[in-house]
Amino acid sequence: MTSRQPGWAEQSPETWWEYVQQAIKRAHASGAYDPSEIGAIGIAYQMHGLVLVDREQRVLRDSIIWCDSRAVPYGDKAFSTIGEARSLDRLLNSPGNFTAAKLAWVKENEPDVYAGIDKVLLPGDFISLRLTGEATTHISALSEGIFWDFKDDKLSSDVFGVFGFDERMIPEVRPLFSSHGEVKPGVAAGLKLKAGIPVTYKAGDQPNNALSLNVLEPGEVAATAGTSGVIYGVSDRLTYDPGSRVNSFAHVNYRPDAKRVGVLLCINGTGILNRWIRDLTGGREYSKLNEEAAAIRPGSDGLSVLPFGNGAERIFYNKIIGAQVLDADLNVHGAAHLYRAGQEGIAFSFRYGLDIMRENGMNPSIIRAGKANMFLSPVFTEAFVNATGVPVELYNSDGSVGASLGAGIGVGKFRHAKEAFAGLKPLSLVEPRRVSEYEELYRRWKTKLDLFLK
Repeated sequence: MTSRQPGWAEQSPETWWEYVQQAIKRAHASGAYDPSEIGAIGIAYQMHGLVLVDREQRVLRDSIIWCDSRAVPYGDKAFSTIGEARSLDRLLNSPGNFTAAKLAWVKENEPDVYAGIDKVLLPGDFISLRLTGEATTHISALSEGIFWDFKDDKLSSDVFGVFGFDERMIPEVRPLFSSHGEVKPGVAAGLKLKAGIPVTYKAGDQPNNALSLNVLEPGEVAATAGTSGVIYGVSDRLTYDPGSRVNSFAHVNYRPDAKRVGVLLCINGTGILNRWIRDLTGGREYSKLNEEAAAIRPGSDGLSVLPFGNGAERIFYNKIIGAQVLDADLNVHGAAHLYRAGQEGIAFSFRYGLDIMRENGMNPSIIRAGKANMFLSPVFTEAFVNATGVPVELYNSDGSVGASLGAGIGVGKFRHAKEAFAGLKPLSLVEPRRVSEYEELYRRWKTKLDLFLK
């Protein structure tokens, strides 16, 4: 990730493509399957990134990715110009610093780049393009870019009008579970795949994570805690938060005649904080960090961490407050305290965001999560369930499972989505047992956070 200025974040789409190819070859080399038996491809990708290509499908600039904050003023201005009530009613969000606002930044600041655009893609659309040569997209992707009008179920004339975009820059819109093209012969040969394999699914990482956990119907809720942290609940209403602190996008099974909206709480600074602490203290294995954190009492003997050092946070109305380590006692606190305080701070951030979701009618009785990333840590998992007061079901599942099953649904391997998850069983259920203790710790942490939000 390149950050040429504070709050900026870019990556090279061609690097993504190179690593996708390397990953496919490495998977083949494992001997776990016969590559000739692959019948369809599914793609999961980081949401909201802006990829621009010309008529020869050449990338025009590095992708402005999800945690880049430069477009916030452009989104705020559009929110005001369109009208806040109309934006929320039709877009379910403020344009914020999402993909459409990032494109507006390019239009104003890099007019030569903008003039060369043939198609505007999300990251998954780009990988699909490299595999198949076809530029396609779908409603879920367009909604995450804030290009979609949920009232009229079409591209938003408000967004395209206020930013002065040409709708011809948007690729062909196809159903999410359908063919988005077939792997080109040259690409197939290089990757030891059969030519003509279809790409039959592509979805942003959080809708895809929800799919991987069979979170498809109203009231079902998923969570993930990787670089960013997300709680993602499904609604059958066109729901939105008046402050766009949590966001609503078309879920993978959204249809105009059967609304399925994913209500997404995103905390930019979660696992990236845990990694930063690990790297700062010698780069040891995460399992060792977790063991040492578990030896410290809840509350970390007064040490507190605010993990918000990865760009503008939507839960704070797109404010940047930075990551903070607070109340360090140099005679008491060591590395293990920092490990625990960091993980507790991440869990408390989830609680802060979940309270916003509760304000908007999302009250989960149980949350599903893959046993991966931060949920591999007993300290984090205990803090999460007790701070939120919600049990967590842990599954042996992740985004790659969701993408592959999504491909199977798209190619017709399964008659419907539910059939794809018939064998999905939880590994364990983690229930809150120390709620009052963690409630007091959360209140203490939030008091410190409030000092930075004034």
